[in-house]
Amino acid sequence: MPHTVEWKVRLYLFEDGRVTRARAVVDTGTTVLTGHGATRRNPADAEVPEIGDELAAGRALQDLGRQLVDIAERDIEGTGAVGPRPRPPVGWPT
Repeated sequence: MPHTVEWKVRLYLFEDGRVTRARAVVDTGTTVLTGHGATRRNPADAEVPEIGDELAAGRALQDLGRQLVDIAERDIEGTGAVGPRPRPPVGWPT
């Protein structure tokens, strides 16, 4: 059975001095999710706004992607299907 949908993602970027923030919003038709990302320029670095935009946008989209995967995993569990294996830990061991 074919299934085609279109989800539009809106990406908003805000720069204030050395800080760039991004907000990514997706509306699936049944759910609206918002991802957030930010970056801060080191005062010693050259002022290149595109770099801050790229980093903040990438982080907001990663946040949005994580939320979508979390929802999908809950939906899988709700069907009674075997869910994915636990995700490996990230970062340094404590």
